Amino acid sequence: MRNDHVAYRVADRNKTAQFFINCFGYRIDSKIPEGFDIQFEDETWAKCLVLLPPESPSDVDFSWIKTFPVSDGDKINKEVTYHMAPEIFISDGSDGSIVKEWVDKRGGVGGIHHMAFQVTSVEGTMRDLLDKGYVEFTTDKPLTCPGLTQIFTKPSELTGIIYEFIERTENGFCKDNVKNLMRSTKNL
Repeated sequence: MRNDHVAYRVADRNKTAQFFINCFGYRIDSKIPEGFDIQFEDETWAKCLVLLPPESPSDVDFSWIKTFPVSDGDKINKEVTYHMAPEIFISDGSDGSIVKEWVDKRGGVGGIHHMAFQVTSVEGTMRDLLDKGYVEFTTDKPLTCPGLTQIFTKPSELTGIIYEFIERTENGFCKDNVKNLMRSTKNL
């Protein structure tokens, strides 16, 4: 499991993006430099930007990095290695939108809406976390698009954060899933 992205809901996505660009070296994803829009049935919208971390795999010398075991209690269940910093998603929304209402509930500033973790199986992760009693999910089943599976938790009673679990086999992004994930948090 690795941190995939951190999603912010804010009052002004462009100002927030400049903060991450100027202070932390992030850059706007050149494949979608204008970002993407989500249009809801009630005619409200969310506008989103994708920021990539300052480094790319070709910038980092991985030769010094060693794999180390991660333990689960007394058992070592897998090995992990260093990975790139997470992407950042930033969204703002029109009056009455899911995003704007969320930001307004937080004094008009917004903040981290969720943290996403890439997993090998969303359904397996769901079962595991439900069995352990740590989370509730916003939908009964994961949301899927070809090559992409995702789900949100409700805000954690331990951290206050919504977690997303994401499994990619080919697609890195699906606008329909983003829209449905946003809808799943409407009443949180």
